[in-house]
Amino acid sequence: MQDGEPGSGMTRRQLLRMIGVSGGSAAMYQAMTSLGLAAESNFNGVPDLGAAPKGTSVLILGAGIAGMVAAFELRKAGYSVQVLEYNARAGGRNWSLRGGDSYTELGGETQHCGFDPGLYINPGPWRLPYHHRGILGYCKQLGVPLETFVQINYNAWIHGSKAFGGKPQRYRTIRADYHGHIGELLAKATSTGKLDAELTHEDQQKLLASLQWWGALDKNYKFKKGSESSDRRGFDRDPAGGLKGKPELSTPIGLGDLLESGLWQALPIGDIYELQQSLLQPVGGMGRIGEAFARELGSLIRYQAKVVDIHQDETGVRVSFEDTGKPGSRHEVRADWCVCTIPLSILGEIPINVGQPMANAIAAVPYASSVKIGLQFKRRFWEEDDQIFGGISYTDLPIGNISYPSHGYHGNGKGVLLGGYLYGPDAMRFTAMTPAQRIQAAVAQGSQIHPQYPAEFDNGISVAWHRSPFTLGCFGMWTDAMREQHYENLCQFDGRIVLAGEHASYLPAWQEGAVTSALDAIDRLHRRALEKGARA
Repeated sequence: MQDGEPGSGMTRRQLLRMIGVSGGSAAMYQAMTSLGLAAESNFNGVPDLGAAPKGTSVLILGAGIAGMVAAFELRKAGYSVQVLEYNARAGGRNWSLRGGDSYTELGGETQHCGFDPGLYINPGPWRLPYHHRGILGYCKQLGVPLETFVQINYNAWIHGSKAFGGKPQRYRTIRADYHGHIGELLAKATSTGKLDAELTHEDQQKLLASLQWWGALDKNYKFKKGSESSDRRGFDRDPAGGLKGKPELSTPIGLGDLLESGLWQALPIGDIYELQQSLLQPVGGMGRIGEAFARELGSLIRYQAKVVDIHQDETGVRVSFEDTGKPGSRHEVRADWCVCTIPLSILGEIPINVGQPMANAIAAVPYASSVKIGLQFKRRFWEEDDQIFGGISYTDLPIGNISYPSHGYHGNGKGVLLGGYLYGPDAMRFTAMTPAQRIQAAVAQGSQIHPQYPAEFDNGISVAWHRSPFTLGCFGMWTDAMREQHYENLCQFDGRIVLAGEHASYLPAWQEGAVTSALDAIDRLHRRALEKGARA
């Protein structure tokens, strides 16, 4: 596919933008690097490490998911483990912002989250695919309760700023009309004998019957106003009881108008392998996973430890760090081995004496830009006024999408929406804004889909990942060419040091990538430690 002129069909640029708008930056990146390939986890269980060589120590840099998985399993095997974490909390990008939390981004802007109790926003990961067996297994092991995350809601909105006068359309309407018109076109081709060379007469009849049902076509294989189409796209007035119970049928959008709108581009999002139901989320926020690991690891984690130098020799690894709670303080810790999970965007700024192949790999991988915006409203108007319970509305505006909470339905108090999930150039423009400007822009844009926004808005918070001091970006953006040149050099042991994290996986941006990368790294570390011990 090549980028084309408007009206010449869906271009690659348009496709990737709609995937990003609907599925988020991770889905967009997955499509960029492997169109048509699903990112299924190859998790086959936790490796059985056996017993660690007596007295062997491991230093883990970073208490994100990869670092804590490594610490959890190495400790079970009997290794002496210590974890250094930059933040005053565990989890890394596994993080939920709740009322009372504060966050200071690069540049010194501090935001104070004003959400009501029980409400939250996930600035980083926000959903768990059912086939990401590694991270789900740790949720079960650590007692983190899960609930369903609603990805596709047929009653949510699809919005194009230049389509239908900027009036948002229900997802179900666009889906029903698109399927109906395509079904009618296919039925015409089948019934006029144009598929004679491909199908037997019996198969043609079966295909016609299936198209009639799939497209909600009438007995003449037409997609038009009627009970069949209204039963898919919705009624102008729903069926009810009593004298006023008779429904009013709705009129489908014409095929030309539908194609011109471009809104059909959002329809396959729920068919992308990573976004197919069932999707899950931890009860109370994605950060519950990191918090559970932190409780389990306890004093193994040293917080507010900013790594400033990593040095290895033939006998071990020495790491210097600053205590960010005591500016100017400097400490040093030494271990036999090191698992480094620091994002490459940060690691590239830290002196580390590794070979040139690993150093080149660290420097080669850029990080994606992304912004998430949480908005609290005085009431759950999306449920009360629009009957939207969970799911996502999609828009071509810079905010990308609006995600509705998949919990707390029919709550009488306030509610929090994901009021924007931006990536790419839109995210960089929002990153350049102040937090207050981002919130203001999100409210202004969201009001084009939900007019209730201005009157109901209460407060908000935003995280622009390129201003995050502990990541300087959202996730590692590999290309096929970069992987060919650098991936193995990044993942290979360099002396006593091995790297782990989503950047050292083929599951970029997903926590499953961090889990499987960490398990692979510690399995190889254990084998090396046993070999060294046998030689001693």
